[in-house]
This record gives sequence, C-alpha cells and structure tokens, in this order.
Amino acid sequence: MASTPPHRSMTTTNTHPQIRQQPNPTHRPWLPQRVPSHPRAVTSSAPPSSSTQLSKFPPLQTPKSSSSDFSGRRSTRFVSKMHFGRPKTTTSSSRHSSAAEEALNTAIRFSGASADDETFQTLILSFETKLRGSDDYTFILRELGNRGESDKAVKFYEFAVLRERRKIEQGKLASAMIGTLGRLGKVYIAKRVFEEALSGGYGNTVYAFSAIISAYGRSGLHEEAISIFNSMKSYGLRPNLVTYNAVIDACGKGGMEFKQVAEFFDEMQRNGVQPDRITFNSLLAVCSRGGLWEAARNLFDEMSKRGIEQDVFTYNTLLDAICKGGKMDLAFEILAQMPSKRIMPNVVSYSAVIDGFAKAGRFDEALNLFDEMKYLGIALDRVSYNTLLTIYTKLGRSKEALDVLREMASVGIKKDVVTYNALLGGYGKQRNYLEVKNVFGEMKRERVMPNLLTYSTLIDVYSKGGLYKEAMEIFREFKGAGLRADVVLYSALIDALCKNGLVGSAVSLIDEMTKEGISPNVVTYNSIIDAFGRSATVECLAEGGDGGAGASSLPSSLSKVTETEDNQVMQIFGKLTIESSNRGKKDCKEEGMHELSSILEVIRKMHELEIKPNVVTFSAILNACSRCNSFEDASVLLEELRLFDNQVYGVVHGLLKGHRENVWVQAQSLFDKVNEMDGSTAAAFYNALTDMLWHFGQKKGAQLVALEGRSRQVWENVWSESCLDLHLMSSGAARAMVHAWLLNIRSIVYEGHELPKLLSILTGWGKHSKVVGDAALRPAVEALLRGMDAPFYLSKCNMGRFTSSGSVVATWLRESATLKLLIVHDHITTKASTARGPAEQQEQSSPTLQPLLL
Repeated sequence: MASTPPHRSMTTTNTHPQIRQQPNPTHRPWLPQRVPSHPRAVTSSAPPSSSTQLSKFPPLQTPKSSSSDFSGRRSTRFVSKMHFGRPKTTTSSSRHSSAAEEALNTAIRFSGASADDETFQTLILSFETKLRGSDDYTFILRELGNRGESDKAVKFYEFAVLRERRKIEQGKLASAMIGTLGRLGKVYIAKRVFEEALSGGYGNTVYAFSAIISAYGRSGLHEEAISIFNSMKSYGLRPNLVTYNAVIDACGKGGMEFKQVAEFFDEMQRNGVQPDRITFNSLLAVCSRGGLWEAARNLFDEMSKRGIEQDVFTYNTLLDAICKGGKMDLAFEILAQMPSKRIMPNVVSYSAVIDGFAKAGRFDEALNLFDEMKYLGIALDRVSYNTLLTIYTKLGRSKEALDVLREMASVGIKKDVVTYNALLGGYGKQRNYLEVKNVFGEMKRERVMPNLLTYSTLIDVYSKGGLYKEAMEIFREFKGAGLRADVVLYSALIDALCKNGLVGSAVSLIDEMTKEGISPNVVTYNSIIDAFGRSATVECLAEGGDGGAGASSLPSSLSKVTETEDNQVMQIFGKLTIESSNRGKKDCKEEGMHELSSILEVIRKMHELEIKPNVVTFSAILNACSRCNSFEDASVLLEELRLFDNQVYGVVHGLLKGHRENVWVQAQSLFDKVNEMDGSTAAAFYNALTDMLWHFGQKKGAQLVALEGRSRQVWENVWSESCLDLHLMSSGAARAMVHAWLLNIRSIVYEGHELPKLLSILTGWGKHSKVVGDAALRPAVEALLRGMDAPFYLSKCNMGRFTSSGSVVATWLRESATLKLLIVHDHITTKASTARGPAEQQEQSSPTLQPLLL
C-alpha cells in the first residue's frame, strides 16, 4: 500500500504488432468483424485512432440460440459508478427569477408534522404573484427532485400545471416532472403524470414521450419503453435525438441483445437523426454488459471518425467491455493512452482494469495498478477496496487483507456485504473454515444483512470442503431468511454433488430447481457433464438401496432432519453427510453405462431448452471423453458435440482419427476463437483436448495441440532451457510437453552447447491437483520419466519437482536409444490405454519420423 512508483508504468511503450482487420464493406461499419485473433502473446493496438479504416467492418453476427458461445467469461458486474465525477447538470440560469430561489429554499425548509397538503398549498400560494411562469415552476420542481423531495415536487407540479394556461408550457412542466420522477425511480408516479398529461391534451409532445421512455429505462422496464416509443406515430410525433437516446439506453439497461439495440441506431440515421456522444455511450454500455469488446472497440473508433468527442465515461465503458471480454493487455494499453488524449483515468477507470486482471488471475498486474493509483494520488473507493481485498484473500495474503480492512476503516468506508462476501470467498478458497465462521459471525454482529451471494458462497465453500452439516445449517438459515434460491446457488450445490460423485442426485436437483421456477443455465449443465467418470460412490444413498447405510445409520439429529425435511436440498445434504461419514467403509461404484446415459440425458436436455454451450461445455465433454473406457462411448459423446457445434466436432473428431493435415487449418481457426477467452478458460480447453487425444493414443496430435498452446502462451512461462513448468497442465498435455522439451534439450546438446547445471521439471499444482505434490499429474510424469529411463528424480525438499544435473541429462540424451524414446507415436485403439512401455512404442514407430527440433 506504499506510495512507490509502480512496477508497470502507464508510460510503458507498446512493442506488440497491430492486428489488421481485413476490408469488407458493409451497411453498419462499426459492428465487429469476427476475425481470427493472433496468439495470446500478441495484443491488439489501442483503438483511439481516427485513421482506422472503420468502414470496412461487417455486421455483428449474432449466434443462434443453439450455437456455441465464445464470448468469454462471464462476469456480470457492470461498471459501478460509471459516471463518477461527471459534472451535474444544473438548471440554474438567468431564466428563473430570484423569487424562484426564495420559494425553493422555503419549500425545502418546510417539513415536520405541519407539512400537509393544505399548508404546503398555502405556502406556494404566497409566492404565486412573484413567480414568472413555467421557467420558475420548472426550476423549483427539478431542484426539489435533485434533493430527493419527490412528494413536494409532485405537489408543486400539480399546483403549477393548474396555474399555467398555455398547453405548450404545461407540456414543458409535465416533461420536467416525468424526467425528475424517472431519475428518482418513481416510475409509476411518472406514468400517472404522463397519462394525465396525455388526457389533458398537453402531454402529446416529443419531450414528454422521451421523458417517460427514459423513466421506464432507468427502472429496467425496456418493453414498456419500446411500447411508448412505438406509440408515438399514432400521435403524429417523430422521435428526436433525445428520444432515440432514451430508448437505446432503456433497451441496454433492460438486457436486450446488442444487435436488437443497434436497430434503433440504424433507424435514427435513416430518419436523419445524427447520433451524439450520449448515443454512443449508451451503445457502449450495451457492449459492456455483454462483454462485446470488439463491438465496443469499433464503436469507439466510429466516434473518432465522426468527430464526436470522447470523455472519461466513454473510456470507462470501453474498458469495462474489453475487460469483460478478457482482453486485458488491450485494456491496459487503452488505460495507458488516456492521458495522451487529455482524459485522465479516474477511480472507475482503474477499478475496471484491476477487476479484469483479478478475474483473469493476473493478480500481480492488478496489484501494480493499485500501486499506481496510490502513486498518482487517486483515492480508492469502496469498489476498488473490495477488489483489492478479494485479491489478497484469494492469494492467501492475510496480513495485506487486514491492512486493507484497516485502511478502509481509516478513510471512513465501512465493510458492506460485498466486503464480507469477498472475505468469505477468499478464506473459503484457502480452506480456512474457522475464519469463514468468524467472518460470518462478525457480519451478523455488525448487522450487515447477508444477501443471496453470501449464502451461495457459504454453501459452496462448505460443500466443496466436505462440511455438509455446516452447509445444511446455512441452507436452513437461508430458507428462514425468506430468500429465494437462484440459479447460482443451485449450480453451486450441483457442482458439489458432482465433485462427490453423486451425479444422479445432481440430475434430480435440476428437476427440483425447475419446479421452483428456476431455469438451469450452461454453468449448471457443465458441472454435470464434467462429472462423468469421476464418480467415486454409487447413488444408492439417493435411491435408498439396501446395500448402503441409510438414514437409520445416522446420528439421531441428522436422522430426524432427513425424515422431517420436505425440501430435497436438505435431504441431499443429509445424504452427503452420511456419505462423508461412511466413505472409508464402502466403495460402491456406479455402473459406467448408467452414468453415460445420465450425461447424455443432460446434454439432450440442453438441446431441448436451447441452452447455448460455451467453450467450458466443450472442455467438459472432452474431459468426459477422456474418462470413457472405450472409443465407442467417446464417439457417442462426440456425436452430441457435433449437434452443438459442427466446427468443434470436426476438429476434435479429425484429430482423434489422426487426420491432422486435413483439419489443422480449421483447428487454427478454432484456436483463434478459444484464445479470445480469458487465460484459464483457454487453458482448460487445451488441457481437455490434449488429454482426450493422449488417452486414445493420438500422442502426436496431443503434442501438436500442446505446442500450439505454448506458442500462443496459453500456459505462461512453460519452459526455458533449465526448467519445464507443468503446474497448470493436464496429465496429457504435460506428458506431451515433456517429450517436446526433452527433444529441444537434445537439440541444444547436439548443437554443441552446454546445458545448465541444474534441470527441473515442476508438477506441483496440476490441473487435477488438490495438494502440492500429491496429484494425478505428478505420478503420470514420474511414470513417463521412468519409462524412458530419464535421469530425473524427485526433489527431497519439493515433492512436486523432478531434478537432474545438466551433465547427466546430456550424457543420457547422447545415447543412441534415447531418441526413439523421446519421439511420440500414435497408436489409436478402440480401448483406452494410458500406459505403454518403451518397447511397445518402438514397435509402433515409423522409420520416416524425425525428431521435433524447436
């Protein structure tokens, strides 16, 4: 938290090459073009350039509901305080009289028990002769609204509209009143004012219609806003710039898709209404909510082309869209360029980029930006403090987290529900359940009301930690608080069930949530698909079979819970508690075919409900294929993948069949899309694909995919001449990479160069790891090294690290038999095979194969 110069300066020169868009004229030039992105190491140039050929971008291709979603993650947080620091518009001008200000101040002071309608009317009447018509009336009611005095504003409006005889002036008053009520969230009172104005013959103005559309939009009622907009024609009114801005903003806030909102933009231009900065800022906000970073970037460039000035709010919205799209290097470049455009980043600008880095797992860069904020004297707000706290808790840096809490207190920012949720989630990830309990207790003592996310976080934390009794108590408290479960909470429960092998119970819980009127989303189904083959226990508990311990074997307290509780979630928690207590006593397995049919049923349900899969869905299906015992079972799953996305299926099936040359161009296009995701999502896809290929004997294909991932920096800092870091890889990707790395080391030796004194292979926290050095990854790499007689041994001080001296490895690499061991060979089979000895590999080898020199 010290005010020292940042590690990564805002003035850092960008040395990355630009990505050029291909010409393609179109009607809507600023909509995004879907082009293959460059490897992750290459970042796009920043957008603020008036010379960009914007007229070459084709329209946004909106995918059908059945197509896959490559739009990235998922964060749902909108840019909080997006208009932080914007100068408030003031109605103070020479058009209102000093008497209006006097009347306003008197009305503001008028309060207490005597503030009834009659007394207030008397007060207003005392100023009637002094006020100068609609200008003074409008000034007073708007200023009352700005101070939150909605009741007084409405009373004054009713007084003023009766005194004003001219319809035009009455219309101005109505528009001002509707707009004021809309800003205060009093949309239904605004509706009444609008309807009375229409019936009174003075509400049929563009301004009144624009005001009520804006009021509906501010309250998220976009359908009502569109209905009012469409009705303008029947009144002989033509929408103006204010009207179009209002309806575009309303549609965006209502969650409409970008392509639908853009239709209003097209319409306004056809009608000769030119957009302004507010128009573009509203469109950018739509992109921000959906993470449509390409569309946002193109809109920004279109503003430059049209000569429309951008402000800090334009930049903040653009940054949020780009961060939600996972393009963090581009976001940093834009943030760095803001001062050169004479627009200084504010706390919202930094918060958006910091939050993006944090969600991408790039915590060091997020913390560097925090240092930079301090260095530049930008005060943190509640949002940025909460983000900083989340980072430190996720990293397990308790001391720094406590420092943040103290600093928040010192500047007068109290912990809110977001703060506590960050602490609960952070301590939960560390499995520090005592602190989780303490923080939740403090939250209650401080009378900070837990929200739905609080309970979802606690249930998720306890469930993943196997503390099902605690999770059950939290769920009971949640129900007692009168809150209604949402898809996030149910998805957390389903994920916990799947991770404990209770896939059948997870599927039944989907039926339960559907009965509650909650629609499962893609995250819900992904958990179940990914659980295929992981089941460690039979579902006899859920079915009440004779072969397992039932409720009668529970402690009496839990037995009563499961007998009396009519909620299926509580029953499942009880069964999970039974399973936890009996895990060492029984080892029943679900039949593979039964589980496969359950997964297929889930996938087909996604088709039926038209739930779009995303790249995580594809990774889950590929992981499921890796756990199939036969090629036939995997083919059944891949057929479902074909129905989701034919391109993904074509690449995967072609690689699995060994047709690398035929599908590699198509594979490159797929990898381009995957690389638009955040780093962890992209890495998961590469891991899943290489695992499946390795599992079914397509080792050359697996290595090709793994090296492609390395070239695109999917896994950062994978190797150097002295170290191979496999921490974030799956076992298939790791083994493929070991072969490639050793071949590369061999080429160094044969070129006459000396190897480093110490060589290391790190496994540590692998994809399948829960504890350092104790995972599926380490034994898989160890078996591979032993099978090749490679002279690497486990380090005594680090059980996830294999080491050897450079000279010993060089001697081994010079042996004549070593080369054949290092070159991977395909041996596709209808039976999954995870272990083949060196002799069997040599038997399959082809004399035309050459070593892979990198």
